[in-house]
Amino acid sequence: MDPRRRRVFAKVNHLREILEDDAAAGRLDLAALEVASIHFPDLAVQPVLDQLNELASRLADRMRNFNDGRDFVETAQRYLFQELGFHGNEADYFDPLNSCLNQVLERRTGIPITLSVMYMEIARRLSMPVFGIGLPRHFIIQYDDGNYATFIDPFHGGRTLTPRECFALAGAEVADLSLLRRVSKKQIAMRMLQNLHGVYLRRQDFARAVGTLDLLIVGAPDVPAVYKRRGVLLLGLKRFQAARQDLEKYLAMEPEAEDGEDVRKQIEAIHRWLARVN
Repeated sequence: MDPRRRRVFAKVNHLREILEDDAAAGRLDLAALEVASIHFPDLAVQPVLDQLNELASRLADRMRNFNDGRDFVETAQRYLFQELGFHGNEADYFDPLNSCLNQVLERRTGIPITLSVMYMEIARRLSMPVFGIGLPRHFIIQYDDGNYATFIDPFHGGRTLTPRECFALAGAEVADLSLLRRVSKKQIAMRMLQNLHGVYLRRQDFARAVGTLDLLIVGAPDVPAVYKRRGVLLLGLKRFQAARQDLEKYLAMEPEAEDGEDVRKQIEAIHRWLARVN
């Protein structure tokens, strides 16, 4: 087997291990680095983990009271966003590097979800209760220790938010408390993959777009549309055998699909092409 293919399979297996058990073994930093490895196949994980450890250590040095949640939030805002200058990349929002945790740490800029993951992982190292909030259009986080709670927007300088401001960010016309539900580590990783998939499609980087779908399928193996999407991309990349397998899988999962006839015609065309070349 091609060593590059072995690396891909290793990544998929590793992500599966990370995401299978949200409550226990799931490590969000490792999941985020799996996402980044689509763009950086030879990414060294330990140096990135060391950076997160160092940020957590330096933040701890600046805290006055580990039992004061407000002190943690205010100190994190000053250190990460004022002193170090982490910020949302509004100038080039669709740069794929914004979705790569290693690059967010290096360049100190990213999109809402990767900046949130960075913050959450620093907080985890300090045993601080910070949770992901998957607002539509804009990912944020929440600090909540039972005594003090606030929403935080890492993309906009780590500012704190009221629920009303969260609804405004989400574009909600009415207060819908379901928007403020905490999301799991698996949901965060899947959203990161979906974001990066959209970026690659936008850039017509179809090979890497397939890479995101490989990992999305690990996290959601029962979603038929993902197989179809990957099959179409593989077809465009002239990977006909793999494309046929995905399209056949799609039809097996969705035998009454509205586009079933079109997909069958694609499969028949692939069969004819493969028969000619074999």
